Amino acid sequence: MINRPNYLKQLKPFIDMPLIKVITGIRRSGKSTVIKLLQAQLLAQGIAEQQIIHINFESFAYADFKTADKLYTLVKDKIQTAEKYYLLLDEIQEVANWEKAVNAFMVDFNLDLYITGSNSHLLSSELATYLAGRYVEIPIFTLSYQEFLDFKAGYTQQTMQNSTTLFNEYLRKGGFPMVHTADYEQETVYKIVQDIYASVILRDTVQRHKIRDVELLERIVKYAFDNIGNTFSGKNVADYFKSHQRKVDLNTVYNYLKALESAFILHRVERFDIKGKEILKTQEKFYLGDVSLLYATMGFRTSLISGILENLVYLELKRRGYQVYIGKLGTQEIDFIAQKQSEKIYIQVAYKLESEQTVQREFSPLQAIADNYPKYVITMDDFWQENIDGVVHQHIGEFLLGNS
Repeated sequence: MINRPNYLKQLKPFIDMPLIKVITGIRRSGKSTVIKLLQAQLLAQGIAEQQIIHINFESFAYADFKTADKLYTLVKDKIQTAEKYYLLLDEIQEVANWEKAVNAFMVDFNLDLYITGSNSHLLSSELATYLAGRYVEIPIFTLSYQEFLDFKAGYTQQTMQNSTTLFNEYLRKGGFPMVHTADYEQETVYKIVQDIYASVILRDTVQRHKIRDVELLERIVKYAFDNIGNTFSGKNVADYFKSHQRKVDLNTVYNYLKALESAFILHRVERFDIKGKEILKTQEKFYLGDVSLLYATMGFRTSLISGILENLVYLELKRRGYQVYIGKLGTQEIDFIAQKQSEKIYIQVAYKLESEQTVQREFSPLQAIADNYPKYVITMDDFWQENIDGVVHQHIGEFLLGNS
């Protein structure tokens, strides 16, 4: 296994705390690996192997334990002493009424509890109802650029000898860990991602939300993918179908978009009015759980390159724990406002600054913001690296690898 220290660092402060640690993320993003890394860390800390109970509900070995009462009995039988046990439950959403068993574990036993799941709606809604104030959520994302480089070095012994080539590979193949465990061809990568996408659509979207019109769901997915980096709303989607002589109920569109968010296929980003200091409820943006989902379903589209680069930056900001918004300043738009406690950064993302007009378009909104928080223009320019009026211009690869 390749270490993913960022997530272990997030989990470490909560080990042995009386909180349920909820690890969420899209299927195949590496949740099970993080659980295994945590298990290895507990063993290294001196926790006895028999005190760690690890159950993966996607394993056929636990096919008969998919109800809360059977799960409770299974765990109860494994607890043999009064010592603290560490209970790691992987893909908990496969268990019917799982939240009742989890609640009982916290009441009846001396244990430290960790659960993973691939559906945010399932986890957040039930946990909010049954376990209010007693859990902490750790979101797992697909590989960051740094993690991609770690995988390349660990599995294929490739290093940063040619940073441009490696970044282009990351851009083209995305960040699902599975596709970077060997030096797969691009076509093979997209086949793997297609299978992941099909699994997420079927199990975490269609089945979980009892969606009847799968063909409509797929069309909404493709509309969202085709508008990566553009603002739109459920009404835009409904109007689009109406223009193609297909009447679609607006509530259905919103429900399908929410289902796609719950499965982490899409991430909704709200707009923030910088002058009015308020969140706006219209014209959000949607970004993908991983850019490879776009390529696997619709092919690589150079016309969407700016939106794809925005997607990479958005996911990196979320990995680093920022709340992310689209900025509105009068008639101008700032691609991202990222906030974390007292920190704030402003970011514009573009493919390349190929003309004076493009430079003006990207820099001027940031120059108009009257505060001293850091401001960045992020592009794929290899040579033009000039800063203007305190606004920092960086290559996207450098930005993704930055420590600050």
